[in-house]
Amino acid sequence: MDQEKVNNEGSENEARSDLSGDAETKQNFLRIKKFHFAMLLFFVVFITAGITTFALAFGNDEPAVKIIKERAEFSKLYDAYDTLRNSYYTEIDEEKLINGAIDGMVESLDDPYSDYMTQEDAKSFHESISASFEGIGAEIQSRDGHIVIVTPVKGSPAEKAGLKPEDKILSVDGKSIQGMSTTEAVALIRGEKGTKVKLSVVRGNAEPMDVTITRDTIPIETVYGTMMEDGIGRVQITNFSDHTSDELVKVLEDLESKGMKGLVLDLRQNPGGLLDQAVKITSKFVPNGKILFKVEDREGNVQEYPSEGSGNTDFPLVVLVDKGSASASEILAGAVSESAGVPLVGETTFGKGTVQRAEDFEDGSNIKLTTEKWLTPEGNWIHKKGIKPDYEVAMPEYASLPFIDPEDELKLSSASEQVKSAQKMLKVLGFEPGREDGFYDDKTEEAVKEFQKDHSLEQTGILTDSSTVELMTAVRDKMTKDDPQLKKAVEVLKKELDK
Repeated sequence: MDQEKVNNEGSENEARSDLSGDAETKQNFLRIKKFHFAMLLFFVVFITAGITTFALAFGNDEPAVKIIKERAEFSKLYDAYDTLRNSYYTEIDEEKLINGAIDGMVESLDDPYSDYMTQEDAKSFHESISASFEGIGAEIQSRDGHIVIVTPVKGSPAEKAGLKPEDKILSVDGKSIQGMSTTEAVALIRGEKGTKVKLSVVRGNAEPMDVTITRDTIPIETVYGTMMEDGIGRVQITNFSDHTSDELVKVLEDLESKGMKGLVLDLRQNPGGLLDQAVKITSKFVPNGKILFKVEDREGNVQEYPSEGSGNTDFPLVVLVDKGSASASEILAGAVSESAGVPLVGETTFGKGTVQRAEDFEDGSNIKLTTEKWLTPEGNWIHKKGIKPDYEVAMPEYASLPFIDPEDELKLSSASEQVKSAQKMLKVLGFEPGREDGFYDDKTEEAVKEFQKDHSLEQTGILTDSSTVELMTAVRDKMTKDDPQLKKAVEVLKKELDK
């Protein structure tokens, strides 16, 4: 551009030197001609602006957006928008059309962790990581066209109803959610405290079942600590939210004041959360300067994240993981394992090895997109593979029994998958149903009456409402008491304490 300007000025100077010896009349003539040309140019610009303004104001049938085409790759998008706006048989919602176009671009990435959120969806997203919200309390994701539960929130209605990681939600209140994005599904599942939502859910290869859940306020309390026998503390982190690091400090200080000698850190069914919280928390258990994880962008550039703390060397540590441990949980598990030699106990983790960042638009909408992949300290990418624990321990079979809908009535002569599940639950609890094939006979009815008597319930022999809830609660309590994974973690920790 600068070179072009120099050349033009040079040409103009040459023309002037050619005219320098002419008469005064010729100079006046040139001035007049220049003035006429300037006026003509001004007139053309004025008329063009007027025509453009008129077309924008009244030319509804013309593709107005073509005026602002600046990038060739959007030509088809503009044409499609104009065609729909001008030719669709009913009035269109232009904002909805634009939102749909953006959503379509993000969906075409085929990435369950990238998502476009409208203003309302974005508000819910921010609430879910920084405050309490109302709903059923379950982390979900879109996978292969299905909405899949990553994990239920501890103590939530979803957990109490028996929902488990890997359960697929087929419909919400009778409306199919196949092919929906995560935010679309969340919008249907969430609702005001006290209201009910009916989900059609399938677990494994079992038949789909309906489960009705009463929504409640889901507080984002993320750290729970208890003292066990022999000076062993247990800390469960359910999520990496805004204040998780602060919560953990308080819980650890409390346990240490009670004489904690060793710690079991429970990350089971923790779906992850905020990256900065993962760094702060993991730094508490990994020596200063040791690598926590690495982040690699699409150009192959790798950034290392070292521990920001001194690590905790005052007591030995064992970490519990399972297939519901994802993302930030896996960052922590990978870091303590590879950079601090901490043993892992449980099941292979979920396998989410990507990093997402959220970008807010001016109108309050939001796009959450995958920007990098993260690697363990030794450079392993655990995406879709997970982290295998040092000590693999499975939960008992009854821990994965299908749930029973409290609104259904299971009684004599009933036959269903829910009856089969109830029979197995009764047997686990020591009440012999006589069979486990899903047919509700006299023996099953008698077992239900015995259970109801043992739990101070009306002895109707029918499983419904409070009887069903009490049955599932009893099984969950037994699972918590038996918990072979926790027992193995304590066993490993005691060996560390004896060294």
